[in-house]
Amino acid sequence: MTNRKKLRSSRRTTTTAKPDFFDGLPDDLVVFILCKLSSSASSPSDLINILITCKRLNRFGLHSLVLSKAGPKAFAIEAKNWSESAHRFLKLCVSAGNIEACYTLGMIRFYCLQNRGSGASLMAKAAMRCHTRALYSLAVIQFNGSGGSKKEKDLRAGVALCARAAGLGHIDALRELGHCLQDGYGVRQNVSEGRRLIVQANARELASVITTATWRSHQYQHYYACLTGLVSCPLLSDFGCNVPGPEVHPANRFMKEWFGSGRCLESVGLRMCSQVGCGRPETRPHEFRRCSVCGTVNYCSRGCQALDWKLRHKVQCKPIERWLGVDGGGGGDGIEGGEGENVVVE
Repeated sequence: MTNRKKLRSSRRTTTTAKPDFFDGLPDDLVVFILCKLSSSASSPSDLINILITCKRLNRFGLHSLVLSKAGPKAFAIEAKNWSESAHRFLKLCVSAGNIEACYTLGMIRFYCLQNRGSGASLMAKAAMRCHTRALYSLAVIQFNGSGGSKKEKDLRAGVALCARAAGLGHIDALRELGHCLQDGYGVRQNVSEGRRLIVQANARELASVITTATWRSHQYQHYYACLTGLVSCPLLSDFGCNVPGPEVHPANRFMKEWFGSGRCLESVGLRMCSQVGCGRPETRPHEFRRCSVCGTVNYCSRGCQALDWKLRHKVQCKPIERWLGVDGGGGGDGIEGGEGENVVVE
């Protein structure tokens, strides 16, 4: 009996004394691995699962270097899950110097939480570090005078921000700048240069998606549908290619979910941008421009209007009598833009 007890106790001792190789890893190596994981995270749960694994991973998961490397998908928080803890996590990432967190939290504060000053400040912080989305978002705010009155629009500042973002490769900013030059909006009119920038934006848009798996599957499905007669093969892009819509940024998806069906906006007479991937709401009534032909859609920017025209509105836009014939003609504002899209008016 005594021998059995000794044998059991010796087995327990052997089990407890088994070395833990994870505890033997150097701290800097663990931080390096976590930085790689945070930068490639596909959702916020990837980071959360790290934090709840053990005390050591929890401590290093909140390391400033790890938080500073987190990618945009790590901040893809659903609006229904927004809480003070989510807000606190984003603030930790901002304090760590993560520019994606600066942009995402800035958009949420400016549009959703209606903390205009703090939101604009965070976006400006990201813009100063050459974050193209932040630069373009600030340009949209300047064009619309968002958060203030109509008199507070600064078209020159909007054009300058667009030019900076376009120079860093932002396609929507390049398209917006082209429309500004073409229409003489905030800058001296130069139709040929504006058209050149619009064509360049379309070329970059095509190049950015032509090698992706989404593009290939989209093209195969579309080609099969054309062969079987399911569709008549309409080509939506300027280059004769049916280009799928760009991936929606987590900040835009959050805003779209936050405002939902628009009930909280309609109660105060506000509208959302009709571009399905935008999600920006008006900050005052009649802030956004509407389509001059159908009058049923409105856009925060010319970039959103041009993109929505190619993806959706081109086949849906139909003249409405109340927008036509006001002066006895066919609607003076219902003119065609440089890419064939209907120009939006105030």
